[in-house]
Amino acid sequence: MSATLTQILEKGYARPEALVTTEWLAERLDDPSIRIVESNEDPLLYVQGHIRNAVEIDWVRDLNDPLRRDYLDAAGFQALLRRIGATSETIFVFYGDKNNWWATYAAWVFHLFGHTNVRIVDGGRLKWVKEGRELTKEVPTFAPTDYVAQPRNDERFRAYRDDVLRHLNAGNKLIDVRSPEEFNGTRLHMENYPNEGALRGGHIPGAKSVPWAKAVNPEDGTFLSADSLKALYEETAGLESTDDVVVYCRIGERSSHTWFVLRYLLGYENVRNYDGSWTEWGNSVGLPIEK
Repeated sequence: MSATLTQILEKGYARPEALVTTEWLAERLDDPSIRIVESNEDPLLYVQGHIRNAVEIDWVRDLNDPLRRDYLDAAGFQALLRRIGATSETIFVFYGDKNNWWATYAAWVFHLFGHTNVRIVDGGRLKWVKEGRELTKEVPTFAPTDYVAQPRNDERFRAYRDDVLRHLNAGNKLIDVRSPEEFNGTRLHMENYPNEGALRGGHIPGAKSVPWAKAVNPEDGTFLSADSLKALYEETAGLESTDDVVVYCRIGERSSHTWFVLRYLLGYENVRNYDGSWTEWGNSVGLPIEK
């Protein structure tokens, strides 16, 4: 057993295959069976330097519909994966800034199209850079493929506003991953970020506050062990692995990180990301809010 695999297995995750170490990736930069993807909040990072053979998937340009507030359709996803040379067997290895906010967000969108063969680099871009590993400005090109996308299916992994309202009325579990100030309504947005349209502060009634960043080690962005994560979500927030859980934030990016933690690291089968999140809920007429 390799040392890099041991590092992941020792953390006790339910699905350890969903995480890879920086060492594992460094040994496989030229592996044709994987496609390395950098997905960032900061659009300038990739051009300043990225992991060799990594393609960029931009959350706005590549994953979102240009007009509606929604994700790309099957035709758009198919065109994207053909352009970056992927097949249905390609293993996608995602990493990015903000301790993998947007890497897990991109991985979550891939799940909507049934492409679940994904990995996240533990520690993301931060850990790779802190270790002094190779970066390049050369943008890789791959031969286009004939990838055929499945129709987008939101039911299993995505929650809409009305889904959340039914979920709430049924007494099911909600996790608010925003900052405590956003949760209690004293702030309408993240500190040092613009307000993205929410007119009311607070949280969805009954939601438990578990800020997303509590799931990672602040020094290098790696995920906490399974035991520590269980203490965070199960002992503190009262979750059980059999619960039907909806997670949310402001636009779905931070909550995709928690979605990944619950689904892959703790093994929750029924967890959905409400990407409308507070920018939708805080503006909707007649929806209940707590402070």
